[in-house]
This record gives sequence, structure tokens and C-alpha cells, in this order.
Amino acid sequence: MVDEMPELPEVETTRRGLAPAMGGKRVLKVELRRPDLRFPFQRDFGERIESRTVERVARRAKYLIFHLSGGEALVAHLGMSGSFRIERSGGGEPLARFLRNGSRQPIHDHVAFEMSDGVRIVYNDPRRFGFMFVTAGQDLAAHPRMRGIGVEPLDPPLTAASLEQALAGASAPLKAALLDQRRIAGLGNIYVCEALHRAGLSPWRSAATLAAPNGEARTALAHLTAAIRGVLTDAIDAGGSTLRDFSGADGKPGYFQHSFSVYDREGAACSRRGCRGTIVRVRQSGRSTFYCRECQC
Repeated sequence: MVDEMPELPEVETTRRGLAPAMGGKRVLKVELRRPDLRFPFQRDFGERIESRTVERVARRAKYLIFHLSGGEALVAHLGMSGSFRIERSGGGEPLARFLRNGSRQPIHDHVAFEMSDGVRIVYNDPRRFGFMFVTAGQDLAAHPRMRGIGVEPLDPPLTAASLEQALAGASAPLKAALLDQRRIAGLGNIYVCEALHRAGLSPWRSAATLAAPNGEARTALAHLTAAIRGVLTDAIDAGGSTLRDFSGADGKPGYFQHSFSVYDREGAACSRRGCRGTIVRVRQSGRSTFYCRECQC
């Protein structure tokens, strides 16, 4: 299986698992077991979180956002291998794990949050590409790491009109435009490949052709919009895609990978009814692209 960054369904699955464990609970203590992850922790990182209540656990693109009492917000990005687990402070088997390319080894436990109900939330990250920071909740959209993020595909639901606007001025291939987080938030390599296959569109097609003032472009936009929403919703319902090790709130692994139509299926027959094509794998902008040359045009 090819390593990938976490995408919207995996982050959303994690959010849904952490929300009941942290929402409405007070953070008693923050334990930092190293001075940095991908970036150094702020000097006042812990004190800005401790004694505050987690009012809401949200998501923006691929970021988890923990809204805290007093107007602060803790923001976390999982990077390549970041994961959370929920456990009792006294030890024992974890109540839930959210592992993605992750490790169960304690040596990689870098951050722990002691909650007011005796639960501990532990962040584990072997490769340390993830990061966390605290900022004023009202300043989230203007923060350097959050600024300029594109439209959310699910909330509110993406429409053909909003997709057309997001792709306006894009001359790049369609896949590259969809991966641009400044245009659409949260889409990554796996689900873009899957959505393009559902829509019957080539990843090499110019994104500009979808903004053309003709019926074919409007039809393609409608198909792609439905495909993006559909593949993300199906993946969330399935608990995400397991890349080595990912499990949801019930401890069971996500299983959307068993429904992949093209991703990581090089050489397999195309699953589209009536198509006799074969799934190919090519390199596109340094990433693996999986698609069917016969039915995606």
C-alpha cells in the first residue's frame, strides 16, 4: 500500500471519535514529552490549554480544531503518521485508537491530555510530520497555517456552481487542481483518484475545460460534484481507508479501501459496467495516479 497523507474522511473519522471523549470535558494537564513535532511547540502551549474546557471538536480541511473555553483553539494536523488514542489515566487497554501509518510504541507518544473525567488522550507520531498550535479562535482563518484554505466539500455541500468557482482560472490538469488545498479543502490523492473515476473524467484533462460555457462542461461539473461528495461520504460512513493501521471509535479498522475502484489497483479490470479497460498507474506531479484510460476522458 502506498503511503499517503491523511485525507478528509480519516480526519473526520478521528474528529467523530474524539468529540464524545473530549467535548464538555476540562483539560487538567498537558504533558509534552519533547519540545517539538514538525515545528516547535509554543512556549505557553500547555498553559493556554490547561484548566480550559473543550467546548467543541471541529474540522477544517485536514485540521482538527478543539475549541476551548475562553476563546482559545487547539489546532492539530496528523502529518504522515500522527494518531490519537483514548485510554484511562490509570492504564489498561485503550478505549479507542485512531492509527494511520502509526505505531503502538510508547516511545512515539509525544503529547498527552489529561481530561477531567479520568480519560487520557495521547498523540503518537513516529515520523513527527504532524504539528499542533494554539491560537485565538477568532483568528483561525487568518492564521498563517490556515489562511487561504479552499471551500469545504461537505459542509456546506459542494455544488456545481461552487466547484466551478473553485476551479476558476485553473489551467493545470484536473487532478492537480482538485488537490490544491487553496481551491478545495481536504481532498487528497486517494479520493481525488476515486472521484475522477466515478465522474468518468481523466486526471490529465485541463481543469479549464470544466468552466467552458457549454452543456458538456456543465454535465461534467455536475458529475464531478456528485462524485466528490459521494466518495467522501461513503468513505466516512466506512470509517476511512486503512493505510497499514487505522481504526475508528469502535476500535475496528476503516474499510473503504475494500471499495476502491482505481486507487492501488494497477493492472485490475475497470469496475465500470461495460468498460473493458484496465487500471493504470502513472506519475503525475510526483504522485501516483490510478485511472482507466478507456472510460475516463
